[in-house]
Amino acid sequence: MPSGPRPAGTGRLVTGTAWALLFLGLWLWGGGTVEGSLGSSGPTTGDIAAVGRPPGAELPPARAPLAPAEPRWIEVPSLGVDAPVVARGLDATGAVDPPPFATPGTVGWFGPGTQPGAAGAALFVGHVDTETRPAVFYGLSAARPGAKVLVTRADGSIAEFTVDDVQVFPREDFDATKVYGPREPGRAELRLITCGGTFDREAGAYTANVVVSAYLTGG
Repeated sequence: MPSGPRPAGTGRLVTGTAWALLFLGLWLWGGGTVEGSLGSSGPTTGDIAAVGRPPGAELPPARAPLAPAEPRWIEVPSLGVDAPVVARGLDATGAVDPPPFATPGTVGWFGPGTQPGAAGAALFVGHVDTETRPAVFYGLSAARPGAKVLVTRADGSIAEFTVDDVQVFPREDFDATKVYGPREPGRAELRLITCGGTFDREAGAYTANVVVSAYLTGG
């Protein structure tokens, strides 16, 4: 969220800039191929603290990946997220195109990438706010390890994921490998991503991105 009131009419420009900065790394790094290993973030900046994975936290075991199926709906009960999902690709600048501002309650899924439940990391993106009100992932920074993420898929199944990590990646140190790469080879995972940190008026963008990681535990 921004650090203070913004001038009227700047919301779309601000959020669009943040998305472009966020996803340019995905375009340059492998043209949408999500491979690698997710590491930990450095010190957080702005008004959001990374919670990470608490020492000794007891989380359920991962289950084997499911057959691929596209997502249709996503729920994060602990955050009040209950939203339709639309497939998104890359825009003309090479950035992942987020959901339209006209539908701030919609979550975007990077369609050319991993399907949720299949092996790899499926990417879900949502706006944090619009010109006038909070958007679908406004409360994403409040996610905690152990929270459930439910994804209804095109085949009628519901893939259940468990959050195991929440991190904030400063814009200046954004690392596509750490954010987009699966944490464990062969495991079915997902990422929930939005803008975070504070609003930098001079740069016209948020200072960081909130990234929630989860892995498949049921379905």
